[in-house]
Amino acid sequence: MLNIKSSDQCQFDLVSLGEVMLRLDPGDGRIRTTRTFQAWEGGGEYNVARGLRRCFGMRTAIVTALADNDVGRLIEDLMLQGGVDLSWLKWVPYDGIGRTVRNGLNFTERGFGVRGAVGCSDRGNSAASQLKAGQIDWDTLFGKHGVRWFHTGGIFAALSDTTPGVVEEALTKAKLHSVITSYDLNYRPSLWKSHGGLDHAREVNRCLAKLVDVMIGNEEDFTACLGLEVEGVSEGHHELPLESYKRMISRAVAEYPNFLATATTLRAVKSATFNDWGALCWCDGKFYEATPRPNLEIFDRVGGGDSFASGFIYGLITTGDPKRAVELGAAHGALAMTTPGDTSMATLSEVEKLAGGGSARVER
Repeated sequence: MLNIKSSDQCQFDLVSLGEVMLRLDPGDGRIRTTRTFQAWEGGGEYNVARGLRRCFGMRTAIVTALADNDVGRLIEDLMLQGGVDLSWLKWVPYDGIGRTVRNGLNFTERGFGVRGAVGCSDRGNSAASQLKAGQIDWDTLFGKHGVRWFHTGGIFAALSDTTPGVVEEALTKAKLHSVITSYDLNYRPSLWKSHGGLDHAREVNRCLAKLVDVMIGNEEDFTACLGLEVEGVSEGHHELPLESYKRMISRAVAEYPNFLATATTLRAVKSATFNDWGALCWCDGKFYEATPRPNLEIFDRVGGGDSFASGFIYGLITTGDPKRAVELGAAHGALAMTTPGDTSMATLSEVEKLAGGGSARVER
């Protein structure tokens, strides 16, 4: 069972560690031909904190860094609208042209039908990627201020040679202060390509996994990051029978007995516009499956997994019921994919309605 601190002991319900980028979205068009972009903020770990704050009303904060220029201040302004506490945001002096530090950009097109979504990151040498162990006072954050849940993931760990050390330090300190830890594997081949590839990704993630209470990821994440070769599960394969997912998670739990809970989304991609969608979690020796949603219509799939994670975490914190948690996570992820941008625009009442079997009937 998860032994989560009570809310009156802590300033924050959840703190995330990760990079926040400026997402530039060409709307219905394509990156390569557009003349206009809509700006959003986003980042795998940040999206979880923002979803918990804006949809679920929890007190969250982000630990990150930004270059102090107008792009950084735009990202700050977007985050302020999201309500996530920025007290632990580190501002890094800007050199004028980005030679020593810059802010990450993420160009993302949504895809449609047979044309899949496309992401083109421009994030090298970003302020967040240059964070090093010893720069964040985790004892003050976890001890003096108090945090119930700490979340980070494989995207931040992949940014540079120093970020895994920051993650390891944070997870270790969280355990010392009895903070529940979660980690979303979020394997991105492009992030590991320039420093060690798949082998280094496995080395880093297998080390960090030993410090995690709640592990989240899809089947490719578990296979690529943790090297869990299970019959019926292969890298890049996204349409697996439920029993294959259960074998994969059972293998993960056996290899990492520190996992108190694990969760994965179940996605079969029929087109960029239609996916079969669901989720599965393991907790206390049992599996719990969310209500499947075949042929879910997708408007923007980016951030669906992060929104699942925030709903799942909310359910565990507030109810302690894994079945309820996985239903809330799956419903929140589904709703997040009906709107543009990385982050959720759903409300708690909408999530609860969908998790309870509600329909898309018009509300007046």
